[in-house]
Amino acid sequence: MLALDRPEILATASYINGQWAEDGDVLIDVSNPATGEIIQRLGSMGRSATRSAIEGAAAALPAWKNKTAKERGNILKRWFTLIMDNQEDLAKIITAEQGKPLSEARSEVAYGASYIEWFAEEAKRVYGDIIPQPSGDKRLLVMKQPVGVVAAITPWNFPSAMIARKAAPALAAGCTFVGKPASETPLSALALCVLAEEAGIPPGVFNVLVGRDSKIIGGELTSNPLVRKFTFTGSTPIGKVLLKQCASTVKKTSMELGGNAPFIVFEDADIDAAVQGALVSKFRNSGQTCVCSNRILVQDGVHDEFVRKFEMAVQPLSLGDGKDEGVTQGPLINRQAVQDVQLLVNDAVSKGANVVIGGKSPALGDQYFEPTILTQVTAAMRVSQEEIFGPVAPIMKFVTEEDAVAISNDTRVGLSAYLYTRDVTRIFRVSEALECGIIGVNEGIISNEMAPFGGVKESGSGREGSRYGIDDYLEIKYICLGGMA
Repeated sequence: MLALDRPEILATASYINGQWAEDGDVLIDVSNPATGEIIQRLGSMGRSATRSAIEGAAAALPAWKNKTAKERGNILKRWFTLIMDNQEDLAKIITAEQGKPLSEARSEVAYGASYIEWFAEEAKRVYGDIIPQPSGDKRLLVMKQPVGVVAAITPWNFPSAMIARKAAPALAAGCTFVGKPASETPLSALALCVLAEEAGIPPGVFNVLVGRDSKIIGGELTSNPLVRKFTFTGSTPIGKVLLKQCASTVKKTSMELGGNAPFIVFEDADIDAAVQGALVSKFRNSGQTCVCSNRILVQDGVHDEFVRKFEMAVQPLSLGDGKDEGVTQGPLINRQAVQDVQLLVNDAVSKGANVVIGGKSPALGDQYFEPTILTQVTAAMRVSQEEIFGPVAPIMKFVTEEDAVAISNDTRVGLSAYLYTRDVTRIFRVSEALECGIIGVNEGIISNEMAPFGGVKESGSGREGSRYGIDDYLEIKYICLGGMA
């Protein structure tokens, strides 16, 4: 049983139009990936409940968007404060349903809340323009207005932060929101609903649906004309399907899709710093993040030194239940994820890769996978071409800077990249040449609420966070005033 200071934030139902919807087509068991224990049973919502949530959001829209930016911001600030006041309980829920270590879960709560705090302030900075007129009898004005009802589908790897990162700019802009979290990890999003209600967010403004049938719920969210903006974080193949569905009503969309991040270590790098950067970038959340380093490219002159030091850094990582003291690596989300990672490792080994450490599930259980380092990796191996989403670090050797850039860009996606060097000219040269939306230079942790998060190519469109992040939830309206002479 999950022991919380405030047990009432462990919700038992979806939150629709200010009400807890107890019924559902079937029951969903939310279980702990570390133990298999069932944490909560929830009703699975379907098309009619989804439509009700959308209609409730549409009905709540006029009153919410007509509040002043300061009024909306003050409500969001109260929500932020309540989240941070309940950080420990929210972290326990994340660890229980997703598996990550409790220390990482606490960080996720704070990370998600930071977006709510940030956009509470940005609400007051949605500026318009007066444009120089083409003739003396005209005045040209530009204003920004909320796009309307926003629908969101969020993933299981950051069950609290991803819902907050999308809802915060939407609500700050004056939009209303309908979110569908992953059915594996809905409890974190529902806990935020409890606190949103306490903060004074009106009924219908913030809704969260739990449902097993993503096709039915997603189909309604993407086809319903009342929804004017759709945002998704998840895989590229699913993102493409959702984009096609949104085309029928020409919705505004933002997509944060898959990655295949290169982590480049040049021969002039601080190798010890690069090792630590690779460690946190690769093994945070057991490798289950979209900006994890997916391919570690090391220049030939420092390759052996890097591998030796990296192995020493990986060895102390501790597998186990995320709630236990000292655990640094929790389980993967389910056994299928473990099997998928094992297939990638097997493919690499069959094509000549060398397993330096790890490479299999430990005796601890088949829901875990050992932190793994592979060397002698080539572009022909699946670990070079596919998003791993597990604790496997494939290391490739390169000779020249041009080689590193070419290998890095040899992918259809472009979310994040990392490079370690002490050459300032190289920093600019390589950063400008890499085809991705986010670059960490001598740094392995790159995401924060002040910076724009998003990718290029098949990694998606739009940006989350920063002053740019609210633009995806606004429409630009141009007003031409005639007869002004």
